[in-house]
Amino acid sequence: MNKRLEELRQALGISQEDLGAKINLKRAAISMYETGKRNLSDRVISDICREFNVNEIWLRTGEGEMFLKMDREDELAQWAGSLLSPNNDNEFMKKFVHMLSKLDASDWDVLAKMATLMAEDHNEKD
Repeated sequence: MNKRLEELRQALGISQEDLGAKINLKRAAISMYETGKRNLSDRVISDICREFNVNEIWLRTGEGEMFLKMDREDELAQWAGSLLSPNNDNEFMKKFVHMLSKLDASDWDVLAKMATLMAEDHNEKD
């Protein structure tokens, strides 16, 4: 399991410190887990799976896919949860999403048209 934790962290492209911060552990603890000097507790496994959408069976046994498959609604729910997390200190993100929450249906129609025009412009340049 220790090597899979390192593999997961590398797949996510994050440092031991970043992984630890997401699950309220210090970098030294993550290092000890990865080197096998310490075994992952059920709580740590649960936190990792929740925070990073990891398949618990894969983390424990190596069987199956590393990440759980999610549909669009699940992805949005997970993202919204991370937006509201006490660990999220990105004020621009919060302000931007709050502004989006104020849009009415006609505003969304304008944004959709803009996105379509941008995609068409991008395709013409390719």
